[in-house]
Amino acid sequence: MAEELASRHPDRNMWPQDPKARAIARYLANEMHSSFGALRSSWPVNLRHSYKGLTAPEDVQAELDRLDLIWTHARQTTGSQTPWLCGEYSIADAIYAPMATRLTTYGFELGPTSQAYVSAHLSDPALRRLRAAGLAKGAVVQDCERDFERAPWSFVPAQIGTATQDGSQTVNTHCPYSGRPVEHFMRLGDHTYGFCNAMCRDKTMYDPEAWPEFMGIYQS
Repeated sequence: MAEELASRHPDRNMWPQDPKARAIARYLANEMHSSFGALRSSWPVNLRHSYKGLTAPEDVQAELDRLDLIWTHARQTTGSQTPWLCGEYSIADAIYAPMATRLTTYGFELGPTSQAYVSAHLSDPALRRLRAAGLAKGAVVQDCERDFERAPWSFVPAQIGTATQDGSQTVNTHCPYSGRPVEHFMRLGDHTYGFCNAMCRDKTMYDPEAWPEFMGIYQS
């Protein structure tokens, strides 16, 4: 699927332009597709919260060591000057984003280069929007929950809004996403903002700064 998208949209530079970096990115993507069975099978993605006090089993630790090795190798070999593996954000980074969140969820730590890479994913606006939208939907996937001691999610947004019924003094009269008249409202700081539906409001509420459309109104 990734290769097909890259071939249909060459202007989006989904793979690195440099041949060496592109080869490494493809290798990394292939390894993610075929490896890390212990992590992927028993430690599911869960962006709702983290857990603490866990020790990785032997098979998981071996895969963590491998992750640390290939992530560090990719950054050093390509000379990446960005937070990402092979230069600009690419398919390889998209494929490893779920693995980065797993390390956060279960408190597994790698070396400094790899930890910086994990932090880049956590602060990436696209992943933050994904998480905020998931929280807004409210569904809990029980198969992804574990009976461990919980801890807050590692990346805490700078601001979090609150839902309100009072829409008498909204900053905006039309939803920043759809352009439709506002019917649902959020309080952030000293102001009230309107949205066309509860989903638009709630996804913004969980991480306002991740949404450029909203921030355009907020900062105006």
